[in-house]
Amino acid sequence: MQATQPITGTSRPETRQLIAVVDDEADIRELVKLHLKRAGYSTVSFENGTDFFKWLSSDRKPALCILDIMLPDMQGTDICRQIRTSDKYADLPVIMLTALGHETDRVTGLELGADDYVTKPFSPRELVARIRAVLRRQKSAQRQNIIIRYGSIEMDTETFRLKVNGENREMTSTEFKILKILLEGRGKVFSRKKLLSILWGGEKFVFERTIDVHIRNIREKLGSASGLIQNVRGIGYRAGEPD
Repeated sequence: MQATQPITGTSRPETRQLIAVVDDEADIRELVKLHLKRAGYSTVSFENGTDFFKWLSSDRKPALCILDIMLPDMQGTDICRQIRTSDKYADLPVIMLTALGHETDRVTGLELGADDYVTKPFSPRELVARIRAVLRRQKSAQRQNIIIRYGSIEMDTETFRLKVNGENREMTSTEFKILKILLEGRGKVFSRKKLLSILWGGEKFVFERTIDVHIRNIREKLGSASGLIQNVRGIGYRAGEPD
């Protein structure tokens, strides 16, 4: 299937962020495209992962990808995994859109590096709110150009580069933001509710379990430095003192 052309309208084209929608249901693609257009975004859509990767290979990159899990040619989880292990697209925000609504399915998506997870049937208004929240926190994380050094960890907040003991490590924008919050507030305990508030503002669509999943991902990616991220039982998380 050929990708749809970015939508044009009264807004200046350069102000409309491009959202990629990968879903094998034509009705879903049209519904999402309609509501994103109303919200001021452009879209490009695909019915399978193969066409999406062909489009990416033409040196293109959307602002965000909405990704269905159940696709005809490959699993959306495999697509997400490939995105996260790619040097060029590792920081691409991904929202999973799927009929698999059990908590274990949502956790699996987040563990693979998805920034958020929306289940079908869904509210288009909620989906737009989630997109805005993900893009907002990515923009916020990119705003400051500073290097954070803490023990064996080095974070470049402009390029989203993370190094542990001098070796590059890849993180999603949400994971990067959480780690940045903890390191900048070193020693301070952040409750799950507080982290959700910082990351998603007033959005009410995100559950506290999301933080635990992201923290587990962060620890895994930090490797030998994982002990810096400490769990304060019954409260939340903090960055401990480096050795």
